[in-house]
Amino acid sequence: MPQPTKFGAAGPSGGPPLVGNGRGPGGGPMMMSKAKPKQASATLKRLWSYLNRQRWGLVTVYASTILSSIIALIGPFLIGKAIDTFIMPNKHEGFWSLCLLMIGIYALGSLISWIQVYVMTGVSQRTVLELRHDLFDKYQQLPLRFFDTHNTGELMSRTTNDIENVSNSLNQSVTQLLNSLIMLAGSLAIMLRLNLSLTLVSLISIPLVLVATRRITGVTRKYFKSQQQHLGELNGFIEETISGQKIVKLFRRDPVAIEQFRSINRNLNRVGIKAQIVSGLVGPVMNMVNNLSFALIAAVGGWMAFNGHTSVGVIVSFLNYSKQFGRPITDLANQFNLMQSAIAGAERVFEVFDLKTEYEEESHAAKLEDIKGQVEFKEVFFGYHPETPILKQVSFEAAPGETIALVGPTGAGKTTIVNLLTRFYEIQEGDILIDGHSIQTIEKNSLRSKVGIVLQDAYVFSGTIRENIRFGRLDATDEEVETAAKLANADRFIVRLPDGYDTVLAAEGSNISHGQRQLLTIARAILADPAILILDEATSSVDTRTEMHVQEAMKTLMKGRTSFVIAHRLSTIQDADRIMFIHDGTIAEQGSHHELLEAKGYYYELYSSQFQRAI
Repeated sequence: MPQPTKFGAAGPSGGPPLVGNGRGPGGGPMMMSKAKPKQASATLKRLWSYLNRQRWGLVTVYASTILSSIIALIGPFLIGKAIDTFIMPNKHEGFWSLCLLMIGIYALGSLISWIQVYVMTGVSQRTVLELRHDLFDKYQQLPLRFFDTHNTGELMSRTTNDIENVSNSLNQSVTQLLNSLIMLAGSLAIMLRLNLSLTLVSLISIPLVLVATRRITGVTRKYFKSQQQHLGELNGFIEETISGQKIVKLFRRDPVAIEQFRSINRNLNRVGIKAQIVSGLVGPVMNMVNNLSFALIAAVGGWMAFNGHTSVGVIVSFLNYSKQFGRPITDLANQFNLMQSAIAGAERVFEVFDLKTEYEEESHAAKLEDIKGQVEFKEVFFGYHPETPILKQVSFEAAPGETIALVGPTGAGKTTIVNLLTRFYEIQEGDILIDGHSIQTIEKNSLRSKVGIVLQDAYVFSGTIRENIRFGRLDATDEEVETAAKLANADRFIVRLPDGYDTVLAAEGSNISHGQRQLLTIARAILADPAILILDEATSSVDTRTEMHVQEAMKTLMKGRTSFVIAHRLSTIQDADRIMFIHDGTIAEQGSHHELLEAKGYYYELYSSQFQRAI
């Protein structure tokens, strides 16, 4: 199977990291870089900071847990009293009143336990709601480099599976831990009051429980963390394969995809079995220790009762309390084991939280007001990897309203130029100015609000056509949306659809053609009304007729705007004010279409090869 690609891996020919899908060179899923696991105590502390926001819910849970635990402690005492006071002396007066009291107490305990579960469910769900919201919010603040180099399915796994593990653990562990501690302390106190000798006998099991728990949970946390990582890898591979199903079928890669899936699935299965087997040892081991302790207490207690050192009722009560004393220890061990899964999931979520956002250093950045659109690159140097420069001291100036075409071989640095202009990536040397202002001093959101982009892969979202166009400017009216569509030549196909502008698009716009999606993205850019426009291979994937409509829409969009057009079809950029041929990270030549043809350099050779004729 393809190996995971490392963080920040470059695309083909030394170009930018593979954008959008996080696929490695072999098409395999890319995994998130594995940060060193944090200590469990630090992760639990961060998790508690989320849980602690539900204070009133927690107070209710704590109060109900304490009450239900106290009620559970009263029951065995009343049973022993019933035996010594009524059953052994064969006394009937008051016996049934005591039975009714016990029934009432146990019924009240059941009601309080239901309230406890009901409230705790709400507390845990609201906690993970905030956790999931903060994770998604964090995704929106991370730089594009992060998404260029990480698998979508793996990130989704952190948002769903890992947080769901946290939810399940919180829902069970918080109340169970408190209940176990209260039952442990209460049972021990009553056992000491009932009989010191039998209490000492019951305490023999504690060291055995602690040793077994420490050994088992020390292994399970490692396996649970590995299980979550393999599950993320599996989700990433499934997402990637289903998204690229046409390519899989076209190149008859079905058997290979199945074998890759089996390999990843087997790895997950192997680790999952280990995690479940090891964690499953807790229950049997605890039961064995508790049963041995119960048998020992029964034997010693029976001998003491036979010799008149204690009563039968005390022995019965003590045996019940010993079970209640042993059960919290078992529950604590099980919950501690369950928490390992929650900690593993929380660690993977907090790994994302600890990443640096692209807005952290903007406290003194300025907003970009109305601009003319003058752009200047001043000796810009950049490489996706420091040892592999992509742009080498690139300098040029674009006047307001000028159209500049960027041409050149794949990997030369054309897309890198626009990635730097929008600050999707940060330059390493030099500077980029807009209307004389360094973009390093401008808020990124403010900068991007002045820049419009139409990409080769026209992406639309699930929703109506109107909503997709309005994505360019959320406060636009319906009339403005329709005007933008008409300027983009999109209105002619929209009005023929059954629901017009209210037609709902399927995922990624699969129910309309690529050319129609491209027209919608152009309408979106027109609605945004940017001062600077970037067209990245906007017509390379459409037929000739559709290209004419797209070209007309692009001319409308480019009018009065500083435009950068990346194109391999030279026929689409012959009218550009200036054409810059990018070669090996430098501007090899620049000029108008006719000037470059007369120079008979790189552009001339490329043009000749496309049209297969001498100039």
